[in-house]
Amino acid sequence: MTQRSGLRRFLVDTTPLRTSPEYRRLWLGQGLSYVLGEVTYVALPFQVYKLTGSTFAVGAIALVELVPLLSLTFIGGAAADALDRRRLLVFSEAGTTASVAGLVVNAALPHPRVDVCFALAFFAAAFGSLGVGASRSLIPRLVPPEHVTSALALNSLYASIGAVAAPALAGVLIKTVGVTGAYAVGVGGFTSSLVAFWLLPSIVPIGGGEPPGLRSLIEGFRFLRQQRVILGCFLIDTVAMVFGMPSALFPAIAIVRLHAGAAVVGYLYAAPAAGALIAALFSGWLGHVRRQGIAIVAAATMWGVAITLFGFATTLWLALILLAFAGGADAVSAVLRNRIMFALTPDALQGRVSAAYLAQVTSAPRLGNLEAGGLASLTSIRFSIVSGGVACVVGCLLLVAAIPSLIRYEAKAQT
Repeated sequence: MTQRSGLRRFLVDTTPLRTSPEYRRLWLGQGLSYVLGEVTYVALPFQVYKLTGSTFAVGAIALVELVPLLSLTFIGGAAADALDRRRLLVFSEAGTTASVAGLVVNAALPHPRVDVCFALAFFAAAFGSLGVGASRSLIPRLVPPEHVTSALALNSLYASIGAVAAPALAGVLIKTVGVTGAYAVGVGGFTSSLVAFWLLPSIVPIGGGEPPGLRSLIEGFRFLRQQRVILGCFLIDTVAMVFGMPSALFPAIAIVRLHAGAAVVGYLYAAPAAGALIAALFSGWLGHVRRQGIAIVAAATMWGVAITLFGFATTLWLALILLAFAGGADAVSAVLRNRIMFALTPDALQGRVSAAYLAQVTSAPRLGNLEAGGLASLTSIRFSIVSGGVACVVGCLLLVAAIPSLIRYEAKAQT
């Protein structure tokens, strides 16, 4: 790998985009799918609320999507370790595209149906869950080992851009071209990803081929239990998100503590993503980190410290800075956790481990919001946030004591 010096050493490393046409194709397709597809996930709750006037109905969308996320994700991961991953991706992305196209048709009707919205939301989540194991396990097959960390940082870059820009883009589109037009933009994003997957070469698991089923799923969970370093990566993120995720309290913080309105709520939600975007832009140094376990623990601890201080913040600017710092720390942790997972997982198990990872990173924040909201209702907003941040720091230290192999982990030297 060509050594980079000076400021370039810290800027995001675009080597995978320049040297791997397959990864470049995948990155562009997935980036457009994520950024434009996120517009759909803003337009859908907006449409449901307009049709029903019920916040409960809006919340029920997440429940409908959570069912396939916590079931079909694992089945899709097992399938990714047995089948041609390219073909599985094409199938799942085609299903997602068709589901969102159905939302376009339903929104264009004189009287859109709410039950159709829920049904199509379920199918979109189901197809997405089936393909995510295959999608996440592609990077180690498309770029050489020394460029995997850079590729993960580049993925974090488009994810952060989507988290910051997509909600604003969705608002503009809904206002100018309506919900139907916003859904159509989402279809364009998913179609771009479908084309990118179609143009990929056949990617068959190395040493895989075991038919997906209960035995295959059990084998994947057994591997996670035995691979203590990967298990430690899963658990440390779970601790950080369950105890230190205060986003459910953002509306109350904006109204009660900051005496502000809806715009400030949006700023609070966007701040962690903005911090993650900055971390991604200056992620070049991550490829040179060898003591990745220590870096993950340090990043998770800094998340907890930032959230603790955020609990005491009484001015908007300080609150936004602390949330951005927390988001940046989480982005660093995510890149390195994925890097360790790819390095220690055989290709024949990549789909199942990737599926388990996705289930963890999507369910833990939801549990964290439940914990934060419940504790705040019993005590106070500040106590909920501060105690959660402290619990995150303490939990990280306890995990280090319980799984010392995590901080002892050292990546192989990159040449």
